[in-house]
Amino acid sequence: MKHPTISLIERRVSANHFDASFTLTNAEIERLVDLATRAPTAYNFQNWRFVAVRGTQYKERLRALAYGQTKVADAGVTFIVCGVLPHHEVLRERLRPFVEAGFMSAATAAGWREAARQAYADEQKARDEAVRSAALGAATLIYAAEAMDLATSPIGGFDTAGVASAFGLASNELPVLLVAVGRPACGNWPQKPRRPVSEVLEIA
Repeated sequence: MKHPTISLIERRVSANHFDASFTLTNAEIERLVDLATRAPTAYNFQNWRFVAVRGTQYKERLRALAYGQTKVADAGVTFIVCGVLPHHEVLRERLRPFVEAGFMSAATAAGWREAARQAYADEQKARDEAVRSAALGAATLIYAAEAMDLATSPIGGFDTAGVASAFGLASNELPVLLVAVGRPACGNWPQKPRRPVSEVLEIA
């Protein structure tokens, strides 16, 4: 028997049509983000933030910044998935529970902080890491929503500077993706054809 997770991956689509009458509760939104934050991040930075845009006026504001894409407003909620520029000092608190539980020594945690300080002193590397973390969080959010029988649509077409300004993002937060989540309406396509593995895989 095929594992349910495999079936979920094989059937997932990017929806363009959502039931505009459907809403998500606070508890459902919180559960989605809780699952999204199980995604991996370098050094356990957990350097992401999720802005759940659910109110009508805010969804309309976001739709305008997403070049009028209707699905932004019709979805039950559209998440602004932000990557946060990594700073080594946050690891003191992020790793503390792990150290206190005895899984990691204090010396190892200190070594991680120093390694992170050196790795992300370069502005471009820090930005790349923020984008990676947001992308991993967004992907996990998408599959969490699918597992909850919700439709999703990742959206890269939006005014990033406008979104940052309109939703009060901090200077170290990069809006990387929008993810619309809701109940699908009629008219969505099935999953579009994928390239054969032979074209995208090289085994070294």
